[in-house]
Amino acid sequence: SQVSFEEESQKQPTVGHWKPLMPSKGNKEDLEPGCHDAGGVEETQSTEQLNVSRLRSSSVEIREKGSEFLKDELHKAQKELKLKDKECERLSKVREQLEQELEELTASLFEEAHKMVREANTKQAVAEKQLREARGKIDMLQAEVTALKTLVITSTPSSPNRELHPQLQSPSKAGFRKGHGRNKSTSSAMVSAASQSAAAEPVSRECREVDSVLFAEFQAWKESPTLDKSCSFLDRIYREDIAPCLDFTKQELSELVRGAVEQNTLTIEPVSAQTLPVVKVAAEECGGPKKCALSGLPRTCKHRIMLGDSGNYYYISPSCRARITAVCNFFTYIRYIQQGLVRQDVELMFWEVMRLRREMSLAKLGFYPSDM
Repeated sequence: SQVSFEEESQKQPTVGHWKPLMPSKGNKEDLEPGCHDAGGVEETQSTEQLNVSRLRSSSVEIREKGSEFLKDELHKAQKELKLKDKECERLSKVREQLEQELEELTASLFEEAHKMVREANTKQAVAEKQLREARGKIDMLQAEVTALKTLVITSTPSSPNRELHPQLQSPSKAGFRKGHGRNKSTSSAMVSAASQSAAAEPVSRECREVDSVLFAEFQAWKESPTLDKSCSFLDRIYREDIAPCLDFTKQELSELVRGAVEQNTLTIEPVSAQTLPVVKVAAEECGGPKKCALSGLPRTCKHRIMLGDSGNYYYISPSCRARITAVCNFFTYIRYIQQGLVRQDVELMFWEVMRLRREMSLAKLGFYPSDM
């Protein structure tokens, strides 16, 4: 409507009249009515045009201001949208990182749990195995203690047990004394001193007298029994009995035998009905059924020894076996004393030690029973 109004106003002819700058009063009244009406129309049209132009300018300004305002609002909205997009992207990355860490943590926890379960099962199996082995050892030790108690309790100074003291038996009834078997050993027991005598004549009743020096050394050792050979009691026996008894021709093998006897890891077994193992040592070192590995002499070897768990066997003659067994019997008895398994009078224990020393002395001189 505004545009049509402008077009119509432009089509109308413009009517103008010269008006006096300073009209007089008389002239005013003398103006013709027609001229007065034309001037009024002209003024009305000018006012309307001025109003139209003002409306047009104000509408343009309003339009421009509205456009600028809308642009500002649009820019603000776009900025806020970009910030929200960035925030969403950041939160998405944080969520992905948290999910990944959660998965890794869950996997590590499951792995650690499985590892702990496996370790627990392994430890339980080992503990059960050790428990079974310990129970087996306890049963074996209890049986040995019961047997020893039976022998020891029945032996008193007034009525000694003849199985523990074979020297008290008559020569005709004196047999071989059963000794404590060595580790994995099937060796027979050592003979008593009376049976080692070659003479078959009646033997007169022997007399005994306690040596004060030896007895004092034994008493001092008995107060705190130990297997340390630095004490005076064991030092004397090592020098006088053990070292000469285990001194064989093959010095290197002799040292190994002595160490195995001290550590209680020596095994003696008969060679009859035994499958000969394949050994890694040379034939001259291990000997054979017809050659002693310790003496190096051609002898009939009925037994063989193994040192620890090496798996190597050495064939020994009856004389060497008697010497080794005599030393083993001595160590077995003093170990029983150390462990508190022998409940006897000190003097009776001393005489048993002296008897074992006599067996070592006879064995190192070459005396041994015929069935060995």
